[in-house]
Amino acid sequence: MLACDLIAKIEDYAPKSLAWEKDPIGLQLGNPKKEIHRVMTTLDVRPEVVQEAIDQQVDFIFSHHPMMFHPAKNLDLSVPQNAMYADLIKHDIVVYAAHTNLDAAVNGMNDWLAAALQLNDVQPLIPNDDGQTGLGRIGQLTEPQTVATYAGFVRDLFQVKAVRVIANDLQRPIQRIAVLGGDGGDEYPQALAAGADAYVTADFYYHTAHDVLADDFVVIDPNHHMEAIAKQHMVNLIKDWQTENSWHLETVFASTTNTDPYTYI
Repeated sequence: MLACDLIAKIEDYAPKSLAWEKDPIGLQLGNPKKEIHRVMTTLDVRPEVVQEAIDQQVDFIFSHHPMMFHPAKNLDLSVPQNAMYADLIKHDIVVYAAHTNLDAAVNGMNDWLAAALQLNDVQPLIPNDDGQTGLGRIGQLTEPQTVATYAGFVRDLFQVKAVRVIANDLQRPIQRIAVLGGDGGDEYPQALAAGADAYVTADFYYHTAHDVLADDFVVIDPNHHMEAIAKQHMVNLIKDWQTENSWHLETVFASTTNTDPYTYI
């Protein structure tokens, strides 16, 4: 099959129109008319991920995070990021990213996170005009839990050594939970206004955390790598599309490379 056929299906599922206007989504590198056989999904495109793709003879990488947040200013191959681009070109690997459009899509990133967080009656936290798509999700736990208990569940779910909890009372019961994958600190007022008891998001800023405490709200921050949940979900989607469309792909698999930059000691 051609890369453009897979790209068209991704864009039908997560329309580019849903993306934040400054988000550099879409084709990142390569020829969309290239014939592809081996697809790998990843959260981030990093040199070690590219090496895994080369080792596995991959010819199409789907990434949630765009590879080119900051454009290259030169092609000095002593720079690791530029060398990575050169490796991708040398091995003729197509790279495609769906980021904030996948976050906002129906049954996209934030719905996957809401399901993993065991939320029911889920709705967009900041809905678009259609009422179905939009940033974040909000829903209900079946039973109330204390902040401490639920934070422990979130820590184990995302397989991190610790989560950052912003709360005045760790024993407070919570039931209505908002979630926004990735960096959602700026949106905490919307979670509070929507009636959430707690908000699960990442990359929370120190001074904003003081505002959360002043508002007597609760935030649980399990780290931006929480979005790695997308890797297997995208594998499942692509395999379903392969069956529906009789695509000739040898394999579709999730990268096993851990791109979390943080070490907890």
